[in-house]
Amino acid sequence: MLALLAQSPTAFVTVALIVGLVVGSFLNVVIHRLPIMLERQWRAECDELSAAAAPAAGGAAAGRSVPAAVAEPPFNLVVPRSTCPACRAPIRAIHNVPVLSYFALRGRCARCQAPISVRYPIVELLTGLASALVAWRFGFGWGAACAIVVTWFLIALTFIDLDHQLLPDSLTLPLLWGGLLASLAGWSAGSHSLPKDPASAIAGAAIGYLSLWGVYHLFRLLTRKDGMGHGDFKLLAALGAWLGWQMLLPIVLLSAGVGASVGIALILSRRQQRGHPIPFGPFLAAAGWVAMMWGPEIVARYLGLFAPRG
Repeated sequence: MLALLAQSPTAFVTVALIVGLVVGSFLNVVIHRLPIMLERQWRAECDELSAAAAPAAGGAAAGRSVPAAVAEPPFNLVVPRSTCPACRAPIRAIHNVPVLSYFALRGRCARCQAPISVRYPIVELLTGLASALVAWRFGFGWGAACAIVVTWFLIALTFIDLDHQLLPDSLTLPLLWGGLLASLAGWSAGSHSLPKDPASAIAGAAIGYLSLWGVYHLFRLLTRKDGMGHGDFKLLAALGAWLGWQMLLPIVLLSAGVGASVGIALILSRRQQRGHPIPFGPFLAAAGWVAMMWGPEIVARYLGLFAPRG
């Protein structure tokens, strides 16, 4: 099978498309459930701190008993089984085929006919097409495998940030460490390959984090407001670990330019109120993916505009 994929680019791209569609279905679960899992974890930690602090309160509260926290049913990326948000009916496997099931059911629950969000097939199709494009761009090998995994992480982070303005450590940190560890594996085959050499990866991670960290604190010092979340630092560090320090400036410039343009357009169209934060993670993720795919070519073409002619 691997020999066939190595010899046939068409077969490799097709397999990447199919696998991407399946993974996209799982990413829908991650996008929906991971923020809920984190919220439950934070709430449980707050309850534990409150229970621990209660005995030390003394005084009138000394004789009061602290109510025990109610144990919540298991909730993770596997349990419970996926159900319809409206009627809570379990979703059958035949109704969970990526993209096809949505159109076969005409975008409605098979039991109660409640509408199904178009977000689900969009994420599945985006993941499948992006995976296929990466396979076509990189060709069969470790570089394509790494780029496809990076793509999956970026898609999950993009939609979670859009929904909750949150870039979870449980995604950004594995992405960061994955880039650093992959650089030590010796898979790099040149400046246009993935992953990068250890020196470029380590410098990329450090510079990526510290650059946005510095911008954040400078903005806070001048305005006494938070300009971005700490997850943005970690995401840029992860992109630096995978793409090297050389791609950090193009990523920042591209994401900042597109983000500012989108923000101005939203304000002018009155879809966004002034002062209301716009998540920066999706722009970082999109710029990072573009840099991963065509970064060196974009930089070379840009520098070519200033090269002497004649």
